[in-house]
Parts: sequence; structure tokens; C-alpha cells
Amino acid sequence: MKKLLLLGFIMFAGFNLAKAQSAEFKFEKEVHDFGKIKEGTVATYDFKFTNVGDAPLIITNVTAPCGCTVPKWTKEPVKKGETGIVTVSYNSQGRPMAFNKNVTITSNSKTPSKVLYIKGDVEPATKPAGK
Repeated sequence: MKKLLLLGFIMFAGFNLAKAQSAEFKFEKEVHDFGKIKEGTVATYDFKFTNVGDAPLIITNVTAPCGCTVPKWTKEPVKKGETGIVTVSYNSQGRPMAFNKNVTITSNSKTPSKVLYIKGDVEPATKPAGK
């Protein structure tokens, strides 16, 4: 019985030690408001983050809900204390209305799924006189 308890304690301690070594995002901000933009504009924002965890942070994917929102991100592992970027672009062509979009980050972070948001209001393009 003592050996079983000792084995359980060793496994528990090992699991907690391994868990302590994890990557973790700290974003400067998680929501960006573009405000009013003209229709046809491709609005872009860089979400900057720091890895505040103990292990290298690796982003495996970033997805957007539609083709109007395009994410790009730091592909290399981000070491402890270093920074990375998730860039999000919104194409407002043909979308004269308010928008609220998200991108979902998948990574090896302590919280493996993280959501960032962009929003704004697209003003309709003005048509030339006589058309």
C-alpha cells in the first residue's frame, strides 16, 4: 500500500511540474475598434503579445469567420519574455455597415484557444454625380 501511495505522489508531483512549464499569452489589448472607415478600405491592426509563460509559445493556427477577415501571425516559437504579433485585416469592400469580427488563435498556451476581436463602422462609398 505504501508503494502505491508513493507511486501516486510521484506521478502527481511529476504532472504538476510538467504543467508548470507552459506558455502563456499576454496581449496589449484583445479588442480593436477601427471606428469609422470608408467602404473599400482594408483596415489592419497588429495585436501584440508577450509570452509570459515558462515554455516557448507556438501558435498552430489562427482562424476567422469569413473571407473578409484575414489573420497572419508570428510563425516561429515565441520564447519566454519575447513578443509576437497577430495581424488582422478586414476588407470593407461591399460591406457598408457596422462589423464585429473575431479571430480564434490555437496554440500550446496554458489556455489553448484565445479569441481576439475587431469592430468598426463602414461608411458607404460615395457614388460619382450622375450615376
